Amino acid sequence: MKVGALLSGGKDSLYAAWRMMQTGHEVACFITIQSRNPESYMFHTPNIGLTRLQAESAGIPLVIVETDGIKERELDDLTSAVQRCVREYGIEGIVTGAIQSVYQASRIERICHQENLWCFSPLWLCDQESYLHSLVSEGFEVIIAGVFAEPLDETWLGLKIDIPFIQRMKTINDKYHLSPAGEGGEYESFVCNAPFFKRKIIIIETKTWFEHGAGGYVITRAELD
Repeated sequence: MKVGALLSGGKDSLYAAWRMMQTGHEVACFITIQSRNPESYMFHTPNIGLTRLQAESAGIPLVIVETDGIKERELDDLTSAVQRCVREYGIEGIVTGAIQSVYQASRIERICHQENLWCFSPLWLCDQESYLHSLVSEGFEVIIAGVFAEPLDETWLGLKIDIPFIQRMKTINDKYHLSPAGEGGEYESFVCNAPFFKRKIIIIETKTWFEHGAGGYVITRAELD
């Protein structure tokens, strides 16, 4: 089946696309919703402009639609993007990286129902620690692009998700009950390499910020190797 995969730049959207490829589906296009509102209820915003490099590396067309990020109204922009992908790429379904967010998953499912499309969320209610181990073992290179919950601080920004990271998150989860995969908004990520990338993304310049318990790792310059 031809599907369109929602692409935020983070680990969940790209791993979900990878899972679909592994089960024989064709990811005919990626869909990025670029929100002008950093507090968007629906859409990931850190380093969103770099999904073009991820799509280029994967050799998959990318449809980018901008939105003002106004709650609920931003769904109209997603609907427009989905309709465009149906026309241009003949997709029959949409892939999401949702793990636990009923808010996001239900709204995407509603759009798919309206447009007579299948909706796939291959990570839904997965064991998060096992999922993180799969990311590492299957060759995903992922860094932390933002932190938004204690005890995560500026020292976490830019960290690679690897076995020591997973162990630290497990310890923190035991004490603070944070989502190991960041599904509660505790952290955001950016994927530099994936098993289906032809070229790795090289980060050249960055800037970081941290204030009032939240911070970001902003990639200001990057290219494919």
